[in-house]
Amino acid sequence: MKKFIAAIPLLIALPAVAQSGVTIYGIIDNGVEYVSNVNAAGQSVVKMPANTSITSRLGFKGTEDLGGGMTANFVLENGFTPDTGGLAQGGRLFGRQSNVSLGTPYGSFILGRQYSMLFYSMLSADVLGPNLFGSGALDSYIPNTRVDNTVGYMHKIANTAFGATYSLGRDTSAAGGPAATNCAGETASDTKACKEWSLYAKYDVPGWGVSVGYDKLYGAPGVVFGGTSALRLSDYYDARTNISGYVDIGNLRLGIGWIGRKNVSAASYKQDLAFIGASYWTGPWSYEAELFSYTKRNSPDDSMMLASRITYYLSKRTALYVTGGYLINKGNAANTVDGVTGAGVGMNQVGIASGIRHTF
Repeated sequence: MKKFIAAIPLLIALPAVAQSGVTIYGIIDNGVEYVSNVNAAGQSVVKMPANTSITSRLGFKGTEDLGGGMTANFVLENGFTPDTGGLAQGGRLFGRQSNVSLGTPYGSFILGRQYSMLFYSMLSADVLGPNLFGSGALDSYIPNTRVDNTVGYMHKIANTAFGATYSLGRDTSAAGGPAATNCAGETASDTKACKEWSLYAKYDVPGWGVSVGYDKLYGAPGVVFGGTSALRLSDYYDARTNISGYVDIGNLRLGIGWIGRKNVSAASYKQDLAFIGASYWTGPWSYEAELFSYTKRNSPDDSMMLASRITYYLSKRTALYVTGGYLINKGNAANTVDGVTGAGVGMNQVGIASGIRHTF
């Protein structure tokens, strides 16, 4: 006891000598969009989408050096919709990220709302990323690969990075939509309900890289989002496997990938989403183009989409851009070029948007 009391002044002084820092950062991105054939009557619409080229956010992150190669870290990242000023990610205050972590020489251990490993496996190869016309239009989970109540681990050894997550209750919001499916979990009566787990591994060297990822979501009674394929029981699940890679040639990046999805529900199905794209940077200009193929197995209801974006950087922080997409729906497919506007069954769509982005 005497030794502990004698150590108290040293413990109190530690925050004063440890190195620490907090960063405030963000992106605000908004534009105006035109989409054709948004319903069976073939009508078009002009609107201001919630986000256009990159999702808007306001974040706070900090780190404290604990010595011995260890750090304490936190991230609080809010997602918002600049067209209305509303909260994104199902109305969460810090819906993009809300976690605390301990970094060690043996990896980082993360607690809280965080990205699924599917996000990290796609990060380098999907060149358009969260663009309004992109992979998220054909699979609404891709721009919502975050999970509540999660234990995560990430580490990198030489050129190889790997990680895992396990969620005790993956989605506590009941607001509806891909980011809010009312699957809170953490119940003693159903130990499988609303669990999630994911894995990823990535190998990077200068000039190229490859990655693999896996993500599995379990359902529970009360889940309603998803129609007949909703995960309404804890035995139902949605699983995605990603294999992707990229090559850099000077200022040119070529990316390619595949996501296989298996949905086990009242209307079980399998789908494939393949993509191939290129990005090029020269001076204040950047160009991206990507081709997507959506295939629902044992069904004629497939889609293809070509999307592109041109960005001009007025400064390091501010950019103007134009982006477009052309979607072909086959059979009774009703996928949409932006993932949210709606589409006539079996009808093709054109989407065009332009806007401004500022980073701070």
